[in-house]
Amino acid sequence: MGKTKKSDEYLVEQDNDHLRENSLTESSFPVLSDAGSLNLDKFYEMALEFQRLKMIYESAIKQVVTKLEILNKEYKVTGRRNPIETIKSRIKTPESIASKLEKKNIPFTFQAMMENLTDIAGVRVICPYVCDIYKVKEILLKQPDIELAEEKDYIKNPKPSGYRSLHLVVESKIYLSNAEHKVPVEIQLRTIAMDFWASLEHELHYKTETSIPESIRRELLRCAETIAMTDREMEEIAAELQALD
Repeated sequence: MGKTKKSDEYLVEQDNDHLRENSLTESSFPVLSDAGSLNLDKFYEMALEFQRLKMIYESAIKQVVTKLEILNKEYKVTGRRNPIETIKSRIKTPESIASKLEKKNIPFTFQAMMENLTDIAGVRVICPYVCDIYKVKEILLKQPDIELAEEKDYIKNPKPSGYRSLHLVVESKIYLSNAEHKVPVEIQLRTIAMDFWASLEHELHYKTETSIPESIRRELLRCAETIAMTDREMEEIAAELQALD
């Protein structure tokens, strides 16, 4: 049986109204709908609770994206070289959340979801150069209502596949009418070249029904190394040109 193709979930750029409605059916909660263990009233109760939590995660994304958009506009208005090329974001679907909880052998409860999954809300920032990635990170983390919870630097320490990106998990404070929540948001920062490689590598994996042969894995790694070298060279050229101004 072939793989189900998983398209890149980061679809919309620089748009706070992008958050798509996820259709909630019993199949959205596969772990809970086995053997008739979930009656209809309980299902609708959980669906409503999920919509409430989805609203909280959407709000966290909006806060982070808005901060990045303000930074983006500031650089455009002042005429300085902009460290941000594009901003994309997404919310994981109920099916994806349920699948991840099941793989981790974590109970499918909303408390477990909030405590164990840090990538339900995701933002991806594409930058022209590697130095821009660290600049955007530094500026973002200076903001008092954003706290760094976790950092994985796959630029300095690439994955064995060749994948490169800087992953941050930040906590954004969301204030409701009668409650306050610290919500994790995963931020991926990549160069244009890194995103090019990652997007095509992702596409190849999910369009191939069999496992990727080792020879192809080596070719993908070689391409990743070539792209990383191109990234460094383009950054050096940009620095030389900037020094001439």
